[in-house]
Amino acid sequence: MRLIEVENYQEMSEKVCQLMINRITDLTKPVLGLATGSTPERLYQLLVEVNQKDVVSFQDVTTFNLDEYIGLEATDPNSYRYYMNDKLFNHIDIPDEQTHIPNGRADDSEQECARYEALIQQVGGIDIQLLGLGLNGHIGFNEPGTSFKQKTHVVELEESTRKANARFFESIDDVPTHAITMGINTIMQSKEIMLMVSGEKKAGALDRLLNGEVTEEFPASILNEHDHVTIVADKAALLTSSKTK
Repeated sequence: MRLIEVENYQEMSEKVCQLMINRITDLTKPVLGLATGSTPERLYQLLVEVNQKDVVSFQDVTTFNLDEYIGLEATDPNSYRYYMNDKLFNHIDIPDEQTHIPNGRADDSEQECARYEALIQQVGGIDIQLLGLGLNGHIGFNEPGTSFKQKTHVVELEESTRKANARFFESIDDVPTHAITMGINTIMQSKEIMLMVSGEKKAGALDRLLNGEVTEEFPASILNEHDHVTIVADKAALLTSSKTK
């Protein structure tokens, strides 16, 4: 596990952007695992900028998002498909058919999980998986207690996760209770993982990741078992951490 300390959110976003450009350039047909939420927003803005300046092309890139809410249409502003289109896909040269997000409106959610998992395997797995860190240690929507052996699956969202995401909705009552998420096993099969962590509110979770035990009660702890993890964290997120790996 490699830890890169940066000054702030902007520098974190710039660093991850450069790392991703390097890897996209190195690979023939890169497969990226992408995340949503507030953490990667600036990163996506930067990727749009470098694409529009012809620094990097996404023509040969395939993407798989970590998760999607169950029950939301792709056109719903709170769906992750809408988020990705709005923040990234609509502004870069990636073909639509090469962008993949679980279908939250599938008639059979379990069947959709199997389809999505199979699709990832068909392209040879994910080369670079982008992750954020949940306050309770969740990665994707894999909540505490999720088996490390779990593949893409339906999850009931914890109250803390729904509250954290309520800022994007009119009220917490509008936040879906279930989602489809890549499983921890799926994430761990990625060839490389980049974890972005910013802000003092994430300091406790990052400290536990760096210094705590590997346990299913803190899903992100499994990242200690992966051979190629890069954590890019700002000083605020590292406030309480005394150990690096």
